[in-house]
Amino acid sequence: MAPHPIRILGLDPGLRRTGWGVIEAVGTRLSFIACGTVMPPEDGELAMRLAHLHTELAAVLRNFVPDEAAVEETFVNMNPASTLKLGQARGVVMLTPALAGVPVAEYAALLVKKTVVGAGRADKTQIRMMMKVLLPQADFETDDAADALAVAVTHAQHRGMAAMKAAMADKLASRVAAR
Repeated sequence: MAPHPIRILGLDPGLRRTGWGVIEAVGTRLSFIACGTVMPPEDGELAMRLAHLHTELAAVLRNFVPDEAAVEETFVNMNPASTLKLGQARGVVMLTPALAGVPVAEYAALLVKKTVVGAGRADKTQIRMMMKVLLPQADFETDDAADALAVAVTHAQHRGMAAMKAAMADKLASRVAAR
């Protein structure tokens, strides 16, 4: 019996630019579907920029109907105001697929880089290059879209491990409860 294809939406959150990438995974085989970048107007009020981000991502979800989503965790900036705004954008990025009933996983940037490049300190150029190797049909115009595809690839590689950990935790919990 052939494995069922899983459509994954990878997201690289940002207030100025949020990258998104859609891949399909069948077993270990990955296929590029689409990618892009949402760029809210920089001169608008914060609430309107966040609303724009939500509207655009909701359209991506409607157009590509992913089974699962994955979001890159954000780093803490030296500037508290910037970190707070990025956190608000990340909240919208996580909320939008959740509202559509799509499960959302989170991955640290270090794990994403290690998964796709083999080194946790990889730079943007290395990520772009590996996305072209892993997804030769990928056509991305921004680093944000390439990063989003890398998040989707990371989820494809690690989703089985996450499910196995959850199953083991459930089994352990039921054993403890039975005592």
